[in-house]
Amino acid sequence: MSELPLFVALLSDPFPNGISHYAAGGLLVGLGVAVIYLGTAIPAGASTFLESTLSYTSNLSRFQQYRPSRDWRVVFTLGIVAGAAIYAVTLSPQDGLWVTEVEWWRLLIGGVLIGIGTRVGKGCTSGHGVCGVGSVSGASFVGVATFLLIAIGTAQLVQAVGVAGLP
Repeated sequence: MSELPLFVALLSDPFPNGISHYAAGGLLVGLGVAVIYLGTAIPAGASTFLESTLSYTSNLSRFQQYRPSRDWRVVFTLGIVAGAAIYAVTLSPQDGLWVTEVEWWRLLIGGVLIGIGTRVGKGCTSGHGVCGVGSVSGASFVGVATFLLIAIGTAQLVQAVGVAGLP
């Protein structure tokens, strides 16, 4: 019985506001990807949004492979954006505003690097981390481990060389 308070104490440090909203979010994400998979037999992932959108205007075969699934992919991605907007307007503790002090060029470079990484890694963290690991894909386990190791290593390197995250 004395182990339970220690476990709760360990969880309270990284989650000072509790874990219930994270658990609810995780259940909703899991339900969402399950519904998409059951309805389409395709794992959900956001990294193919650009290519599936380009299939509306380009005749290149690289983009045309997404024609059968492009409509739900666009709706899926727009749903991610709409969900974030609804959260920001209704539940955000900062009066509906998302504020960052990170310079625009750092955000741009980070976005480009993430885009390149999702293509090199043949999928994004949502595709591999949620759907791939959830379906016990060996490639996704390797991908997620690689994402984590590179992210941790990069964070340690940036900290070691003294690069400040904020101005």
